[in-house]
Amino acid sequence: MEISEQLHGDAVLLMINGRLDANYASDLESYFMQLVEKGHRRFVFDLHGLHYVSSAGLRSLLVAAKMIKVIQGKLALARMTEGVKDVFDMSGFSAIFSVYESEADALYAVQ
Repeated sequence: MEISEQLHGDAVLLMINGRLDANYASDLESYFMQLVEKGHRRFVFDLHGLHYVSSAGLRSLLVAAKMIKVIQGKLALARMTEGVKDVFDMSGFSAIFSVYESEADALYAVQ
C-alpha cells in the first residue's frame, strides 16, 4: 500500500493505493493519527487506486471515522473502485461514510 497526501486549503487529501489489508491497516492508522496530531481535522481519502480492502482495512477506516467524531472533524471518501464499493456495500460501511464520485465533491463536502 502507498499513501500520498496533498493539502487543499485546510483539508488533507490522502491518496491510498494498492491493498489495504492486515499487513497495511496499521500503516494507514499511524499515518492518519500523525496528521491528526499535527492539527488536521478535515480529510478526504481518495480510494481510486485501492484495489482490495480486507476486514482489517475496513477496521482502520472505522478507526479514522471514530477519531473524526472525537476531534469534531470531517472525513469523506472519494473515487471508490467497484470492487471496494461492493465490499463497503456488503459490510454496511457505505452507510457509515460519505462517499463521493470525485475528489472535488469530497473536498467541497469537508470544507
